[in-house]
Amino acid sequence: MYGIVKQSGGDIWVYSEPGVGTTFKVYLPRSAGAQAEEAPSVEAPKPEKASETVLVVEDEPSVRVLVCSTLRARGYTVLEATRGSEAIQLAAEHTGHIDLVLTDLVMPGMSGSQLAKELAILRPDSKLLYMSGYTDDVAIRHGLVTSSFAYLQKPFTPSTLLIKVREMLEAVPV
Repeated sequence: MYGIVKQSGGDIWVYSEPGVGTTFKVYLPRSAGAQAEEAPSVEAPKPEKASETVLVVEDEPSVRVLVCSTLRARGYTVLEATRGSEAIQLAAEHTGHIDLVLTDLVMPGMSGSQLAKELAILRPDSKLLYMSGYTDDVAIRHGLVTSSFAYLQKPFTPSTLLIKVREMLEAVPV
């Protein structure tokens, strides 16, 4: 949340008093009167029907539902996990190929980068795409990932998600 607030030009104020509690105030810039113009929508590529399998690992239910339903609507086979340990179990038990792992970067119990290391052993041919509310440079500075990683910044639109997933699947491994 901090990253999203700072990117939006806002700030977070914290006041804490022992024995009393803690207060967080989130300040966001006021809109400039009229509603902001909506950015032109980017059209997602429209293949006849996707045939790949995507393992989605996301602890936030609303984000997971959006991602999985968007991918399924396009025809992808989706394996859905709420945490890293569940994703490892799914990857181990799934008999087919997993073309892409789409994982949140910061999750309780096991981070996305820790999960990626585990899955590299089980599924070395699977491509990896991180998603997070942190900016990519913040994620690198805090050591969450290395500088050579694929990244999808939250929040994103279904169209942006589909474009990035397609790019990842069509990318030639280096």
